[in-house]
Amino acid sequence: MELKGLILSGGTGTRLRPITHTSAKQLVPVANKPVLFYGIEALRDAGITDIGIIVGDTAPEIEAAVGDGERWGVDITYIPQEAPLGLAHAVLTAEPFLSDSSFVMYLGDNLLREGISGLVETFQQSGPDALILLQEVPNPEAYGVAECEGNTVVRLVEKPAQPKSNLALVGIYMFTPAIHECTRAIKPSARGELEITDAIQCLIDEGKRVEPHVVEGWWKDTGKLEDMLEANRLILDALEGEIKGTVEDSEIHGRVIIAEGAHISHCTIRGPVVIGERTIVHDSYIGPYTSIDADVDIRNSEIEHSIILAQSKVMDLGGRMEGSLIGKNVRIVRLDHKPQAFRFMVGDNSWIGIV
Repeated sequence: MELKGLILSGGTGTRLRPITHTSAKQLVPVANKPVLFYGIEALRDAGITDIGIIVGDTAPEIEAAVGDGERWGVDITYIPQEAPLGLAHAVLTAEPFLSDSSFVMYLGDNLLREGISGLVETFQQSGPDALILLQEVPNPEAYGVAECEGNTVVRLVEKPAQPKSNLALVGIYMFTPAIHECTRAIKPSARGELEITDAIQCLIDEGKRVEPHVVEGWWKDTGKLEDMLEANRLILDALEGEIKGTVEDSEIHGRVIIAEGAHISHCTIRGPVVIGERTIVHDSYIGPYTSIDADVDIRNSEIEHSIILAQSKVMDLGGRMEGSLIGKNVRIVRLDHKPQAFRFMVGDNSWIGIV
């Protein structure tokens, strides 16, 4: 059975503002690689090479970053969605692309450690009308929740006030073409969206077979800062160290990746850490679980458990930065002006903590 892939990248990323005022949330890097790229690689590794990407207002940026898919050995088709009107609406929008193929739907801001190769194989061999990925969570009321009887899903509820299960839907789904009849049949929810939970419930109500698979490894929805930093930590934990750049009078401990063209001088770097191309780090401490993108300049500063995007500068902090996500082309500097005062230029929905 030949499967197609459908990646959803049309969301606005309100929970990651102000970063997503100027950048698609699916392109924010984790371990110096855009989140979206992990999804493309997961589909490719599962043998899926015909991939549609749902795009919205950030379409030009997504298309510029991804291209035609040649670098991954896949074919990319871009599918414009008029507005982010729900996951089932995305399937409805993609129906001409999907045609009569079974497919994997992958939310573009999700990360799944183990990939989906084994799950695709299970879907193909078992032959259900839908296979949904689930994970036990401590706060099921924040998710779509599945109620199961044995190896069958009997009920799905979106963000229930009193959950009857702690099994949340992971943002990866596998469907046969039977889903299309249900995406056309359901009505918008109270929040005005066509919910994928309603479409899957429609399959169940029509006697179709919906199978669950509980994810054992980690899964992350990177839509919030805390989850983005945690995903960064988890991926860095699995990386092997490699030094291609220049290291001068510095101590390197643990698994550290220093990309080609980067220059590290008079520093202590304690991994896991990844430092991008042409980045300069001087007279600084870079602590565990930090990703620094390309063309960044860091001097006389301490940074730990953070993500710093391309072309930013961090100078003379006089304290340690931690648990932070710094956007592109940001300047963080300590000024010597008297009298001493804080000076900010901050976008909407920003958060600043001063200790």
